[in-house]
Amino acid sequence: MEQQDYYEILGIEKSANQKQLKDAYRSLALRYHPDRNKGNPGAAAKMKEINESYAVLSHPEKRKQYDTLQQTYGSSAYGQFRQTYSEQDIFRGSDIQQIFEELSRAFGFRGFDDVFKESYGSGYQTFEFRRPGAFGRIFVGGSRDGEGRVANPLLGGHLGRLIRYGLKKKWGIELPERGKDLRDIITISPALIQTGGKISYLCRQTAKELLVTIPPNIRAGQQIRLKGMGEKGKGGGEPGDLYIEVRVRNPILQKVRELVKALWSSMRGTGRR
Repeated sequence: MEQQDYYEILGIEKSANQKQLKDAYRSLALRYHPDRNKGNPGAAAKMKEINESYAVLSHPEKRKQYDTLQQTYGSSAYGQFRQTYSEQDIFRGSDIQQIFEELSRAFGFRGFDDVFKESYGSGYQTFEFRRPGAFGRIFVGGSRDGEGRVANPLLGGHLGRLIRYGLKKKWGIELPERGKDLRDIITISPALIQTGGKISYLCRQTAKELLVTIPPNIRAGQQIRLKGMGEKGKGGGEPGDLYIEVRVRNPILQKVRELVKALWSSMRGTGRR
């Protein structure tokens, strides 16, 4: 797996607070901004790295997940993290757009939309529609994740919903929309934590029974991603993913359950005589 360290990319300590994190990102974004590094592919690649690093570490939940993976997998934490989080997941909720607009106003640089179209160009699409009395071309922004899926962060949030609603209402056009990701919890035994293996699991949201592979030495609180097991997509969009948080069954409670079960079976057997 690819080995990267979000902290090293931003040049900060793991104990860095939000202000230190944002200051480091602003400094690097200014240094590697495409408008200051025209014709330098190395700078463009670096810009993508620092964007992703900041988006992850500035989000408390994602940062906690990444830190947990580092404790477990060390230098392979990045690869493990990207198996769980797509680019759409990474940039969701980030304030990168706000920071880019601040740099644009202060230094006369291009803003968020232009820079991201350039940096993630292969993932951006143009949607053309033709209807009686109407013709148009719609820009659908997004970037491809590690598995080739197109994420559309610019069509997310309230603005994205308004755009989708207007297109469907006025012209009957429904843009492909990826299904929502689902989250659930799975409780497993301490023995399975160590050895790993397969376990049957019933998803409460979809009522589907799935066979989940538990990797050995997984830690409580880590997530397992089941691709395509989330909600169905709309307008031909692909389904979302299912993220299962692992919890460890208390061995004492497990023994109590087994004892109660044995006593109940014994009582039922006695009652039939």
